Amino acid sequence: MTDQKTPRSLPLSEAITISAQAIGEVMAGRSLTEVLDQLDVHERPIVQSLTFDALRKWVRSQEFIEQFIPKAPPPEVEYLLCVAIALFLQNGVEGKGYAIHTIVDQAVKACSEYEPTMYAKGLVNAVLRKVSLAVQAENEKPYPPDPIPMFFPPWWRASLKRNYSKAWQAMLIQQAQRAPLILRVNAKQHTRQEYQDLLKQAGIASELISEIAGVALDSALLLREPVPVSDLPDFYSGAVSVQDAGAQIAAVLLDPKPGDRILDACAAPGGKTAHLLELAQCDMIALELDGERLGKIGGNLDRLRLHSNAVQVVRGDASKAAWWDGKPFDKILLDAPCSASGIVARHPDIPFLRREADIKALQQRQRAILEQAWKMLRPEGTLLYVTCSVFPEEGEEQAIWFSAEHADALRLSAPGQILPAELNDGFYYALFKKNGP
Repeated sequence: MTDQKTPRSLPLSEAITISAQAIGEVMAGRSLTEVLDQLDVHERPIVQSLTFDALRKWVRSQEFIEQFIPKAPPPEVEYLLCVAIALFLQNGVEGKGYAIHTIVDQAVKACSEYEPTMYAKGLVNAVLRKVSLAVQAENEKPYPPDPIPMFFPPWWRASLKRNYSKAWQAMLIQQAQRAPLILRVNAKQHTRQEYQDLLKQAGIASELISEIAGVALDSALLLREPVPVSDLPDFYSGAVSVQDAGAQIAAVLLDPKPGDRILDACAAPGGKTAHLLELAQCDMIALELDGERLGKIGGNLDRLRLHSNAVQVVRGDASKAAWWDGKPFDKILLDAPCSASGIVARHPDIPFLRREADIKALQQRQRAILEQAWKMLRPEGTLLYVTCSVFPEEGEEQAIWFSAEHADALRLSAPGQILPAELNDGFYYALFKKNGP
């Protein structure tokens, strides 16, 4: 998932209202991805942009609300204010993006259009005018405010500080930024240079990403100025996909060969499945437990023109063998369910949804899937364990536990923990070979 700079395909007042409602859903424990998936095509770009920025700038918005409203407002008003304040913080006061008076006027109009906030028009108007002056004053100071404007729970911060004493603040600052748009060129249709030429012809500048964490990448391109996927040449005919550079490491490490029998054990939405098939003609099973997410795998394979008799999309629980035909796999990609703490830049709702107790439960789930997957791997086969987490409990601690529990597991070279950076999200990679009897 990526977001562009405040696209304007919907009236701002209406977009503010829908964004405030979406934030309310997140605060009630619902995934923002699920909420956005229910929007119309013309609504989603601007709502996604506004909600992402509101969540990224949550701490600063809350500070302003507490400063200018003595008594905490009802949630509906609070969320609407957070969306509007984030626009101030995003645009500054130098005329970039929306003008100050436009933000204020449209937020007040949003109150009028949304029944639970109709009574609060005067309050919203007064608060936003004060905030605009405060933001202007901040921008004129030589030192910026807290560089981590995004909400991260105290237990989350404490874990990162404990495990990454020198890097934890830089990690949080990085994750509070907009993630760049990174592409994976479909090697079955184009070389990377060929697709770069197509982008250039379309007036879209791109840069090569040659490696991440020492792993060479042949298909990754960076677009510093994001564009809608509809603007990408031949996107709908499968020439290219949107995929983080850190995620592109997975298929490269597993190194598929023609004829390999491969299991993608937790496959939705299918990006890594597709990448494997782009690299080699494999006998592939893409396994997913969630029925709704299962459909996304097929949709991705159809768009990329990768569906064939050699690919099966199967619904099943990766921690159990009920779905398995008993035939062992040459290679297994286990992109395990995890906290998703490494991909906050692309999913800023995650810190609001996770609880400290989730980590232990996820760790047990990961171990159950690892145990079952190992039984399905043939001798001399390889298993790649992946999480999009930065918590060691889901990464290195799991690899150490697995090695200790399985004398036939030979640990091969892999990047291990990759921290969030400008060109990649946070991931963990461990590669194991199953020694023969």
